[in-house]
Amino acid sequence: ISKWNYKAYETIDEALTGADFVVISILPGTMEEMRSDVHAPEKYNIWQPVGDTTGPGGIIRALRTIPMFELIANAVKKNCPNAWVINYTNPMTVCIRTLYKVFPEIKAFGCCHEVFGTQKLLAKILKFYEGIEADRTEIKTNIVGINHFTWLTSAQYKNIDLFPLYRKYIEEHPEGWDDGRTDHWVKVMGGTKHLVKFDLFKRYGYIAAAGDRHLAEFCEGKWYLESPKMVEDWEFGLTTVDKRIYDYKVRDEKGIKLMNGEKVYFFTNTGEEGVLQMRALLGLTDAFVTNINIPNKGQIPNLPLDAVVETNACLTSDSVEPVYAGNVPMSIYAMIARIVGEQEVVVEAGLKRDLELAFSAFANSQNVNLTLKDARALFDEMVQNTKEYLKDYNV
Repeated sequence: ISKWNYKAYETIDEALTGADFVVISILPGTMEEMRSDVHAPEKYNIWQPVGDTTGPGGIIRALRTIPMFELIANAVKKNCPNAWVINYTNPMTVCIRTLYKVFPEIKAFGCCHEVFGTQKLLAKILKFYEGIEADRTEIKTNIVGINHFTWLTSAQYKNIDLFPLYRKYIEEHPEGWDDGRTDHWVKVMGGTKHLVKFDLFKRYGYIAAAGDRHLAEFCEGKWYLESPKMVEDWEFGLTTVDKRIYDYKVRDEKGIKLMNGEKVYFFTNTGEEGVLQMRALLGLTDAFVTNINIPNKGQIPNLPLDAVVETNACLTSDSVEPVYAGNVPMSIYAMIARIVGEQEVVVEAGLKRDLELAFSAFANSQNVNLTLKDARALFDEMVQNTKEYLKDYNV
């Protein structure tokens, strides 16, 4: 048991003065802005399972988020320039890119647990065929791509290549994976079938390493998102904002009970790696290798330098060094490069507060399969719905 002291500050300068670590986990805007992100495009038959990273919802959310991260980057520069900054906020790539654009010397990276789920799936397939029990951390993978559209070009358990087992399972189980779970996250947030992930493997020969809800949004809309019925057929979920609001309400009620002593808090392992990362950066443990989001310094040679990518990296005492991942395979390069270009434009538009530049990315997004007139109408409506957070833009 350890003791923790918590303090809440009224200003960001007070909170960050002298900090060794800065952890960013915010909701950029309110649930009403998110309601527009996710549901406004539906009148144009654009369906978004998440709406926080790419597509129309992800782009409008990014326009709100970039000024907030510009403020945070400047506050870090002023109050704790040597602190390590760990981000959990989406859109992940845009957030990290903004931090480095504003404060190039910042020591920041982004964390996401999506790859962990794919490692767990590979461990289950290993057990299914070989009877070997393995923790997901024992599944060694080479990771290339961008957040929520990350791919494995290799996966091994000790001396066992897991790609042939993965291919065999997909061929023998066209119905997908099913481990019998029936909890909320299975039914509402994405399922355990992994049918989108499996379909992408059959298309390209590489393992897409995120949940189906995220993966679908990076693909052409007619593949998986043409209608709610198609989403149902692929057995993942469209997450409504009303459901998110309900979950927040339940969480808040639980928090109040904990503060009042009506409920006892039990510490459990979340599966996140923040503490392990901090320990490695403080030199308290050996080198720690995991997937993170940082600017491309050559770890993926065929993507633009400085664009934020997701690969493995090695964390040691006060150091984060990307692990060389190699080129994005050409079979999936076009999809990833398109999103990298979109994200670069959106960051530039956000920092310049330029809505016209943002619209160029919006109108060309993979899921905005609309006439220019309709794309403009949708963009203008979504901008209007989030105008309270765009006051500095050239509206």
